Formats: sequence, C-alpha cells, structure tokens
Amino acid sequence: MDTLLREGGKAAAGSHGVEDLVSVKLWQNPCWLSFRINFLALQFNEPIYRHIEKEHGLARPEFVVLYSLGLSDGLTASAICSSSGFPKNTISRAIQKLVDKNIIRREVDQADLRSFVLYITDEGKRIVDQAMQPMVERENIMVSSLTPAEKLMLSELLAKVVVESSKWPSMTHIEENEE
Repeated sequence: MDTLLREGGKAAAGSHGVEDLVSVKLWQNPCWLSFRINFLALQFNEPIYRHIEKEHGLARPEFVVLYSLGLSDGLTASAICSSSGFPKNTISRAIQKLVDKNIIRREVDQADLRSFVLYITDEGKRIVDQAMQPMVERENIMVSSLTPAEKLMLSELLAKVVVESSKWPSMTHIEENEE
C-alpha cells in the first residue's frame, strides 16, 4: 500500500517531465504527503507573500492576521494563532504593527474584559481586496490541470485531513528529547 500511495499520480504525470529530484521526492519518498503539501505551499506562498510585501509593505504574519480578519471580522489573537500555526508572540507583534498602521483596531472583549477582539479597518479591507485577486489567480493556475470533480475531491480530502489534525499527538515529546 505504501508504494501505491507514493506512486499516486505517476501515471497521470506521464510524459510531463519533472526534475529528477522532484521525481524522486514524489515517487520514492516515504514522506510522500508532507513533500507534496510543502512543495505546493511553497509554490503558492513564496510569490504571493513576496508580492504582498512589495505592494503593501506587510510581512507574512501581518497579512495572515489581516486576511483572517478579512474572512471573519471580530477575532481574538488566539483564534488567529490556532488557525494559522504561527506562535503567539509572532501574531502579537504582527497585530501591534497593524494597529500602529491603523489597518486593524483592537477593542476590549465585552464578554471577557481581560481579552481583546480585533477588527479590520477600511484600509485593511482595501488591502485584502487588492491582495485577493493574485491569490485566487495563483490558486486557479495551480489546480488548472484538475477536472471540476478532481478539484472537489481534493478539497474534500484535504479538509478531512485538516479537521482531523486536532486529534494528532503533540510533537512535544520529540522536541523535549532533542534538547
């Protein structure tokens, strides 16, 4: 079964040449899933976040906060951390920079006066709207070889993996052994 999983997509690749090392990592790699996900993420993230930094002067963590608020306004820093994978200190610094630039605002949470809720400003909405077009275009290019049914299947399968991620064991025991 492991060989079948690693070689998944090999027939579809057919005569489409890929670099030798990419080919090895695709079809002879025991960590087939992590390679595929990381490769695709980098193909999306590198050009997109470089563009956002050039056009809007925002580093990746800052845009991650802004994008989150663009999708669902009125979030806490904790919600952004848990949905993005960035550590709390990184998100806290990003939030402060965005507040200082008047791109987002921070208000005391009326349900818990010790916490803050974040809101996007009109300037923040403008930035998200402008950044969205190249993001959508890049993603469409990345899945252009898939049929509508394949796109739906890929979306459903990846969503299933993401949803189950909360049940994965912590890596703390490995990190502690490395110290």
